[in-house]
Amino acid sequence: MTTTKPSMTKPVLFVLTSHGIKGSTGEATGYYLGEVTHPLAELKKAGIAVEFASIKGGEPPVDGLDLSDPINAHFWNDAEFRTQVANTTRLADIDPSKYAGIFFAGGHGAMWDFPFDEAVRSVTRSIYEAGGIVGAVCHGPAALVNVTLGNGEPLVAGKRVAAFTDSEEHAVKLEKVVPFLLASTLVERGAHHQPAADWTANVVVDGRLVTGQNPQSAAGVGAAMRDLLRTA
Repeated sequence: MTTTKPSMTKPVLFVLTSHGIKGSTGEATGYYLGEVTHPLAELKKAGIAVEFASIKGGEPPVDGLDLSDPINAHFWNDAEFRTQVANTTRLADIDPSKYAGIFFAGGHGAMWDFPFDEAVRSVTRSIYEAGGIVGAVCHGPAALVNVTLGNGEPLVAGKRVAAFTDSEEHAVKLEKVVPFLLASTLVERGAHHQPAADWTANVVVDGRLVTGQNPQSAAGVGAAMRDLLRTA
């Protein structure tokens, strides 16, 4: 008789931004669809359950709605997935003890609400300090810049991380629109930022922290979280 590992009996919480406008530009943004669907596909193939939350709850704004991407198309045309992302739980209403890990999807919207939300800080701290896994991709690591642990130290201090680089932010000409440069701010918090060339897949695993640089890294973050959950 085989015994299921405790971590595999709990779902992973995917957190999406509720912010839909890029600063003062008036341009729409939100969570980046491929940064949800690609990690989700990796976890689902492994039989790992996923639940969805967002900062405000309800239906968060979506960006990167590229349905020529077959994984995006598969999930976007799936009624269960659409119902889940249309009815996300407000993060502040989440019980962290229910989850084996937490994952923060990117999309530029994350830069405006993830870093400043108390529930992001408290839920992430609770899951991590209970032995859970924390993952984030692209602008998702914005969630980590203000998370401190029980000892008062930043979660990212002394840890190797990947995130959307300053170079990539300049490439999309939003370096003066976002409230801060993500990679530089992580370094200010004591993280060891490990960039790769712009727009190349780059996943960094440091203990139970999994981060990815850009949309190209999304599947790899999901796969790394899957592997950690299997061995937890």
